[in-house]
Amino acid sequence: MRKVAGMKLTNRLVVFVTLIVVCAMFVLFIGGAVSFRKLGTDFLSHYLGKVVVEIDQAIADPNSNENIGLWLPQLLKASDVVELEISSKTGMLYRYEQIQTAVKPLELIENRYDLPSNPGFFITIKSVPPYADFAYSIGAMSSLSLAVLVIVIALMWGIKWLRTQLLGAELLEHRGRLILAGRAEDVQTGDDREWPSTASIALDQMIVELRDARQERSRFDTFIRSNTFLDKLTGAANRVMFDNRLQTLLQDKGAQGAVLMLRIGDWDVLNQDVGKSGADEWVKEVGNVLSNAIQRFPDAILARYYDTEFAILLTHQSAKDARLFANQLMKALERLSPPDTLEEDNWAHMGMTFFSTGERRGRLMEEADMAKRSAVLQRSNGWHEFKKDVVADEARGSVRWRTLLGRVFENGGPELYRQVVQNTQGELLHTELLARIKDENGLVIKASRFLNGIELVGMNTMLDRSVVSKTLHQLRNGDGREVLSLNICADSLRQRAFQIWLRDTLLQTPRSVLNRMQFEVSEGPLVKHFDAVRPTLRIVRALGCPLVVDQAGRSVVSTHYVKDIQPKYIKLHRSLIRDIHQRPENQLYVRSMLGACEPTPTEVLAVGVESESEWNVLLQLGVQGGQGRLFGAELSGNPVTLKRQRWRKK
Repeated sequence: MRKVAGMKLTNRLVVFVTLIVVCAMFVLFIGGAVSFRKLGTDFLSHYLGKVVVEIDQAIADPNSNENIGLWLPQLLKASDVVELEISSKTGMLYRYEQIQTAVKPLELIENRYDLPSNPGFFITIKSVPPYADFAYSIGAMSSLSLAVLVIVIALMWGIKWLRTQLLGAELLEHRGRLILAGRAEDVQTGDDREWPSTASIALDQMIVELRDARQERSRFDTFIRSNTFLDKLTGAANRVMFDNRLQTLLQDKGAQGAVLMLRIGDWDVLNQDVGKSGADEWVKEVGNVLSNAIQRFPDAILARYYDTEFAILLTHQSAKDARLFANQLMKALERLSPPDTLEEDNWAHMGMTFFSTGERRGRLMEEADMAKRSAVLQRSNGWHEFKKDVVADEARGSVRWRTLLGRVFENGGPELYRQVVQNTQGELLHTELLARIKDENGLVIKASRFLNGIELVGMNTMLDRSVVSKTLHQLRNGDGREVLSLNICADSLRQRAFQIWLRDTLLQTPRSVLNRMQFEVSEGPLVKHFDAVRPTLRIVRALGCPLVVDQAGRSVVSTHYVKDIQPKYIKLHRSLIRDIHQRPENQLYVRSMLGACEPTPTEVLAVGVESESEWNVLLQLGVQGGQGRLFGAELSGNPVTLKRQRWRKK
């Protein structure tokens, strides 16, 4: 890629013109001085030649020869002749020398002349150089000084005129620099003074076309992601996205929850009686009720699994809460007025089953389907639970969560585990800090399981303050090279008190430390509360802390935030990475995300990489880095725990 020149075009031309004029003046002065000296030397030689002729005639004339000693010294003194010798082969005939002279002997000009009228005689003359006694005089050099002054004034006027004429080119160049800096939106229309005008108009047109192309590409990328993982009719997730999330969740340690399958009648019968549009409207109405019902569960997923069947995934919820949700959901559905073709009290049937880590997704969906069929056999609106051994109920109410979390914060806050993030060349990009707490039995609880409890008791800001403080402590006491990335809740960034605390804390931290601390925000909450958190994120970025958006792809949202907050990295959700070599739809989604980030400096990283097959496909797609067990497991920041983890690994 070509580099941008540092010097402006006008400055280049000004320097060039000034250099040319100065060089011309220098050559003129040198030539004038040489010519002036040459004229003086020629004049002296011509004058001395006439003196020699007079001496030659005087020597040849016997009458004048007797008086030569009287008039010759006066003539030589008037002619600035310092020494004169008249000699022949037999010896010196006459010698003249001035006793007092201001000129040094080495500076005298020596000339030798033969006497034509007196063969065998010659004269040696040492004279003062021409203009040796002259000094600079304003009066004498006034014309030359005036000429220099005129040249300087003309040069200044010419430079000013040149700058005025090239102002349009400078404006065009400045606009080009802004475009190269990624600020094309700020200079969509150029100044009327830009020159050449054809280049300015062409640039205006290209920027408009580029903006339209980017918007079209953003719409196309959103369209691809929506058609890959979203249902066109209801806007809920489709079967592909639901299966991906469920499969990923079943492979996570400590996962638990419930799967619900809801059937709202026969699709073919609905199409025959109320038509395609009427059936679609009824499905959309039911979907809105289900979407509103799961809003209180931040990790819940609603999917249109079949034409008239919806699937709901509840994560990290107890059996008691899941049963309560099922009852409330059925009551909300019973308040709807179904089409006349459906029986009012026999159109909604739901099955539910529970799951834990390690179960097979196919078996789990069969259990939910069997429970749904049992509900259909009851011939009334209701739900049925698949009978199976439920894992130990680890859910906690607000009082239990408050007690557990209160003890955690009294002991210094959550423990920060570490996991490295590498680029495609195997170099370390940064280390992500993962918050972990321990329950009453000393078992480690991941953030995905205790964040619901944190939000339930309203301790988000306490958690984020503790994580930020611990991260700054590690950076100040570290080796000065390590880059740490911490997770922060979007809900905390919306609160005024936390914004002020974060701003004051970062302002008191050296820039060298802030440049090595990255803030990670989940994509879903970020887009949902974008207008509220954007000012805080801009302040954080202005203070020198890079931004990272994680869990990208967990929900299908627009990527307009990429250009606005300009994150350094975007981390893809692990559900997109799991078995990506076997899932073309996930590869299409990753390509779409890479395309959305291509015109920006934002890099895309993959999270949850566990196998070489996954990593090879990701490299082919073009991701810039990865994170997961393939590169390194999560390690505790506590030295004691870290030593035990390494011993177990060995």
